[in-house]
Amino acid sequence: MEGGIGGSQSKDQNQIVDVRSVVESVSAEDSDAPLYQVESLCMRCGENGTTSFLLTLIPHFRKILLSAFECPHCNERNNEVQFAGELQPKGCCYQLKVPSGDPKMLNRQVVKSEFATIKIPELDFEIPPESQRGSLSTVEGILLRAADELQALQEERKKVDPQTAEAIDQFLLKLRACATADSSFTFILDDPAGNSFVENLFAPSPDPSLSIKFYERTSEQQSTLGYVVESSQTGSVRDAASTEAVGTSDQVQRAPHGSIGAAAGHRAIAQSNSAEIAESLFRYTAPEEVMAFPSTCGVCTSRCETRMFVTNIPYFQEVIVMASTCDACGYRNSELKPGGRVPEKGKKIILRVKNVKDLSRDVIKSDTASVTIPEIELELTSGTLGGVVTTVEGLIMKISESLERVHGFSFGDSLDEHKRSKWLNFQASLKKLLCLEEPWTLILDDALANSFVAPATDDIKDDHQLMFEEYERSWEQNEELGLNDIDTSSADAAYDSKDVTREEKSEV
Repeated sequence: MEGGIGGSQSKDQNQIVDVRSVVESVSAEDSDAPLYQVESLCMRCGENGTTSFLLTLIPHFRKILLSAFECPHCNERNNEVQFAGELQPKGCCYQLKVPSGDPKMLNRQVVKSEFATIKIPELDFEIPPESQRGSLSTVEGILLRAADELQALQEERKKVDPQTAEAIDQFLLKLRACATADSSFTFILDDPAGNSFVENLFAPSPDPSLSIKFYERTSEQQSTLGYVVESSQTGSVRDAASTEAVGTSDQVQRAPHGSIGAAAGHRAIAQSNSAEIAESLFRYTAPEEVMAFPSTCGVCTSRCETRMFVTNIPYFQEVIVMASTCDACGYRNSELKPGGRVPEKGKKIILRVKNVKDLSRDVIKSDTASVTIPEIELELTSGTLGGVVTTVEGLIMKISESLERVHGFSFGDSLDEHKRSKWLNFQASLKKLLCLEEPWTLILDDALANSFVAPATDDIKDDHQLMFEEYERSWEQNEELGLNDIDTSSADAAYDSKDVTREEKSEV
C-alpha cells in the first residue's frame, strides 16, 4: 500500500477508526466483518487519504484482508491483499502454459500473496515478492501492471542510459505481446507460503494447461516467512532433520518391548474380549518396537520427535511408517514409505464398491499413484493428494476437501451460472458415492506399485470385487520417476566380484 497510516484521527460520517479495531476485526471469527476506514498519508502528494479494510472469506479458499487506498486530492488509488489466516504446511508452485491466440487463458483469476514470485521463463522475466505485493488480479492484469511499472521511468532512462532504455523498450514489446495473447508463454507462480492461487477453468476436472506442485520449504524460505531458523541450518529443513538424526544416533530411543505392537494387542484383546478388535489388530503384522529420533518441524522449525517403525502388510510389501508431532505449534504429519527395491512393473488396482463394508477397506495411496472414478469422470494425477493411509470413504472425503481448497473461486461472484451448476453437480455426485446409491469403481494406477487396497476376505483370491493388473512402464513414466538415469553397473560388478570370491573360498 502506498498510503501510510497517519497520527491524526477524525470522527466523521465515514466512521474513521484506529488500527486496533482493524486488528480486532482480523482476529474475529465472524465472517460478516464490517468495512473499516483509516485516515492515511498519501505517498504521492503528501496529503491525507483514506484506507479501507475489509476482512472477507473466499469460499473454499482462505480468509483474506482487502485494503484499498484512495486520495481525494491527487486521485491516487491502489489496493492490496493480505492473508489473515495461517501459513500452509507446504509451499505451492502453479505452472500455466498459455498458447498464442487464446485470450481467454489470460482471464484466469490469480491470488498472489506477498511472498509469491512470478516467472516467465521464455522472457527470462521475474517479478520478485517485493515488486508486486499481495494482489487479486488476472494473468493479463499482472502482466500489464508489470509493463506499466517498467514504462513509468523510460523517459528518464533515455536521458541517462539510452542503451538500457532501448533494451527495455524491446522487452516491453515482448511482454505486452504475452499480455495480449499474441505469443505463447509459461506463467509460473511460486509461493513458499502456500497461499497463492491460479483459477482452474475446467474445475472440477483437471486442467490440461495448469499443473500444481507442493513442496517442503527450505530453511531460507522459512526465514523469509518470519520463522526463526538456527544458523546451523544451512540446507533444507528435511536435510537438516536427516543429518541431525544420523549425527545423534546415540540419542535414538527404543520403546520398551511389548509396550506397543503384538504384546499390546494381546493385552487389549484380553481386556476387552472382542473378536472384532482381534481382527483389526492382527490384520497386519504389528511392529515389536518403534524407533524415536529427534528431527525438525517442517512448519515452525522447532525441535520435535519423529517415530518410525517397519511393518509388513500381507499381499503387499514391507513399508516404513513415520509420524512426527510438534509440541510448539501442534503440527502433525505422517508418512508411509515403501521398503525394498523398485518394482519392475507398475500396478493398477481396480475396486468395485458395492456396499458399506467396501467403504471401510484400508487404502494406501502413494504419492506416485493417480486416482480415477469413471462414473463421475474424476481423474487425479499422481502427486495430487500426496501419500496417504486412509479408507475408501476417507479417500473420497480427502478428494472433496482438496478440490474445494484448490479451486477457490468455485462459488465466487465472478463465476457464471453454468460453471457454478457444474461444480454443484459434481459435489453432489461425490456425496452420492458415499451414499452407495449405485455401485461405482475406484481405480488406483501406480507406476511404482506402492499403493494398496485391503481385501475383504482372508484370501485375496476370494475377493472378486478387487482386481490387480500389472503392466510395463513406458519410457516417459521411467523418465518422470528418474529411473532412466539410474546406473547400477558398478554395484552389479561389485556384487558379482563378491559372489566369485565366495565361490573361490568355498572351493578351497
